[in-house]
Amino acid sequence: MKRLLLFALLPLIGCSAPSKIDRTALLERNNPHLTALDTLASLTVGNGGFATTVDVTGLQTFPELYSHGVPLGTQSDWGWHSFANPEQYRHEETLRDYDFGRGRTEPYATQPKEGRGKGAADWYRANPHRLHLGTIGFAEVTPEQIASIDQQLALQEGVIYSSFTIDAAPVRVETCASPTLDCLAARIEDAAHHPLVIRFPYPTGAHSDDGCDWLSDEKHHTELIASSATSATLRRTLDETTYYLHLKWEGEASLTSEGPNSLRLTPTTDQWSILALYSPDQEAEPLATTTFADVATASRSFWHRFWYEGGIVDFGRCTDPRAAELERRVLLSQYLLAAQCAGDTPPQETGLTYNSWFGKFHLEMILWHQAQFALYGHEELLERSLAWYQTAAPIARQIAQRQGYQGLRWMKMTDPSAMEAPSKTGSFLIWQQPHLIYLAELCYRANPREELLQQYGNLIDQTATFMADFADYNAEADRYELRGIIPAQETLRAAETINPPFELAYWRFGLELAQQWRERLGQERNKAWDEVIAKLSPLAAKDGLYLAAETAPQTYEDIRFTSDHMAVLGAYGILPDSPLFEAETMHNTLNWVCENWNWNKTWGWDYPTTAMCAVRLGEPEKALDAILMQKRTNTYLPNGHNYQDARLRCYLPGNGGLLMTVALMCAGWDGCTVENPGFPKDGTWEVRWEGIKPLP
Repeated sequence: MKRLLLFALLPLIGCSAPSKIDRTALLERNNPHLTALDTLASLTVGNGGFATTVDVTGLQTFPELYSHGVPLGTQSDWGWHSFANPEQYRHEETLRDYDFGRGRTEPYATQPKEGRGKGAADWYRANPHRLHLGTIGFAEVTPEQIASIDQQLALQEGVIYSSFTIDAAPVRVETCASPTLDCLAARIEDAAHHPLVIRFPYPTGAHSDDGCDWLSDEKHHTELIASSATSATLRRTLDETTYYLHLKWEGEASLTSEGPNSLRLTPTTDQWSILALYSPDQEAEPLATTTFADVATASRSFWHRFWYEGGIVDFGRCTDPRAAELERRVLLSQYLLAAQCAGDTPPQETGLTYNSWFGKFHLEMILWHQAQFALYGHEELLERSLAWYQTAAPIARQIAQRQGYQGLRWMKMTDPSAMEAPSKTGSFLIWQQPHLIYLAELCYRANPREELLQQYGNLIDQTATFMADFADYNAEADRYELRGIIPAQETLRAAETINPPFELAYWRFGLELAQQWRERLGQERNKAWDEVIAKLSPLAAKDGLYLAAETAPQTYEDIRFTSDHMAVLGAYGILPDSPLFEAETMHNTLNWVCENWNWNKTWGWDYPTTAMCAVRLGEPEKALDAILMQKRTNTYLPNGHNYQDARLRCYLPGNGGLLMTVALMCAGWDGCTVENPGFPKDGTWEVRWEGIKPLP
């Protein structure tokens, strides 16, 4: 599949020091470098919508071994599969009516516990699921045969250089991905002529795994439909799903079948290369005129522009011992998100590495994944996935209409079709609703233009229409309330939750931004929205601390309310100041969270949430303590992935949240007059940065 290669050639702005950063030295000192086999340290090449993850051989030689580490995935935006539906389940069978006191019932796609409703919910949660497109690795090699490992990812090139021995015979592999084609390229130096094996799994359909069922050859098949002395085209058929693999090699080699879904490519020259183009179409971009050198050159060009024309942070002059680790995390997070989360659809939480939540993406996470692109000068990468909202709008309108609302209600867990996945939690979330407005605003701030206003103006208008309609007017109190929701802190229940703090602040922020978009388009402000903005409920507090919800006075006494996400801090950190809260009470709340939160029950983006609040409150020491807290879910592996637990060995919302936080720590926000507001002024944090934009 061909991808457009777009970069905004904008001048770098906002540098905290006059001396220019030596970007080459900065990148080189942070290149991941491996000298041993580590299943949590696999490395990835990708173009944002297609990615391949490899082991220490530079290929995918040991997929089973790495399956419980950071798996050796080959995934794409377009690669999805559904199992058969012999029971003919319909999505409407997942719906269940709820009464939240609005004078009507509201159908939500949930998970019934029995009957056809349960069967339908189970099927639609698992289908479609993202496909593992296949592995390419050395044949019949065991980990014990591998020695003398020296592997490095060159960040500024997007090329993985792997050197090792197989039974004492030296092998060198260079691995990269095309920035415009869904193509893996590898150049191999190997005097022993070890063959490669190309293997295709059947999907597992599991909630969280590498998506590889290697024991069900009878359920799928691979056909060789075209071949020559230096190329082959394979057609893959899995139930109703079909895709193609176009192979091309430079140097003499022979292709033979190893079984129903496995082939062997045996070279007869010491130096040779292979290109593997994955595509949903048989008539894909031809490889006839493409060489390994072409792909490698394109990769180097793409990543050179990415690193040298975008935002970057240099901690090299800092003397705080934590600075080097923060620098490493920032640079590797930038690489991973550009390689795995810059495609045509919103990314899943494990990117294009392996499946979590069946490979589906979660729209409440898109802010964490994608906001950083606009803040670091790569808004064109954000705009790739933001355009998907146009496709999803008809279904978002259906969701709002069936529940009795105007406008567009964005789903939570979904896939490229925008079908709403049933969920006992996700269907009641609303904090994904203003994300489109926030992200479009970041794109506009980065590159203001009429085209963007026209492209997203109506979507933003209809998103805000739902938000205003969803807010319940309480005539007795003369205020608008948010009810019938599970907030971002997912330990609260929809039936009993009113006015969670982050959602209140986000509702006000989103509606005000939507009004600004109307004004930019020459339209009058929407009076109904202004009334909601003026009369939204303030954040509820008790004993000088903000509550998890107005209906949760026991917040600081019940562990259910002091676990999971400390979303209350998002009201001032992720978001700017607001009349809905007072800084002193928010400061008290931050201090309580830092000292008392159940940090063993948190997620990777909770540390950024806490740090961003601390930055805006003028507490840079607390911000650093939060963003670098030594907890399991704040671990960053040698490849830069944010480790959570045995199920989620990578978690890219944590990476994106880190980048969003560091942007705030460096460039601040509108009206901020403090240089590097997120870093202490004690002489140990001489942070230099270029090309980063302030937050609202």
